[in-house]
Amino acid sequence: MLSNRTAVILVTAAVPSVWGSTYLVTTELLPPGRPLLAATIRALPAGLALVAITRRLPTGDWWWRATVLGALNIGAFFALLFVAAYRLPGGVAATVGAIQPLMVAGFAALLLAQRLTLRVGLCAVAGFAGVSLLVLRANAQIDTLGLTAALGGAISMALGVVLSKRWTPPVPVLASTGWQLVAGGLLLLPVTLLVEGAPPAHLTLENTLGYAYLAIVGSAIAYTLWFRGISLLSPTEVTFLGLLSPLVATTLGWLVLDQRLTPAQVAGAVTVLASVIIVQTTGPRPQPAAAAPPPAAPEPAHTTGAHTRG
Repeated sequence: MLSNRTAVILVTAAVPSVWGSTYLVTTELLPPGRPLLAATIRALPAGLALVAITRRLPTGDWWWRATVLGALNIGAFFALLFVAAYRLPGGVAATVGAIQPLMVAGFAALLLAQRLTLRVGLCAVAGFAGVSLLVLRANAQIDTLGLTAALGGAISMALGVVLSKRWTPPVPVLASTGWQLVAGGLLLLPVTLLVEGAPPAHLTLENTLGYAYLAIVGSAIAYTLWFRGISLLSPTEVTFLGLLSPLVATTLGWLVLDQRLTPAQVAGAVTVLASVIIVQTTGPRPQPAAAAPPPAAPEPAHTTGAHTRG
């Protein structure tokens, strides 16, 4: 059971690690000034592909549930994320997003009756502090609208994670992931066309590769594994893994873009890793299956009373 749990944690942890590469892909491969287009292409084609592969459509309550989850986890989250990214320094946006584990713990207490423990609270504070050391700069400028968008994005994703746990889909995770990506993409499409206009007439090979990476790896594969992790782990454990995203983004900036790492950033990275590891290694363990009772002894050939077992 422990090896299975460890495998689930490691696979789920790979998702925010992939998301941590989004900034690098966006800045190095995508056309500038089209964040909503990137969000829409990241969601809608991937969702349509998964729906086509699984050939499953929502039924009953799942039409509106998939729409709500798609809006929270994909549509609203992506839109607010990019507003924050454009109006705030990256470090400020990432730091605001780092309060998400505490939000998830609060929503889980309200909607899933999961107790908010002191350990989770302290690890959430430590994770927030670690991300702040990792990405926040002293000269960062604060924009009210951007700060509101970043906070709204964190709330949207936190509530989406908890509701994804509460509402167990009646289909395999590949199909339900497709529903959410389509719902989120359809919500983003009119906003993208209204704000940014039609897509560029010409895309370079680099642009195409960047969009393909975001859609296939960053969405179709990543979100399928993310929602699988939510179904197998507690929402709190899953959302703490999201703290790995700014850690990976900073590491890639150091490795690929030749950005310097300060001692404070190293201390922040260690703090983030410590908070993630503590939550994963001290969380509730799956209970082993109860041993099957021994087979009943055969009835005697001649019995005059009811057979009782001690």
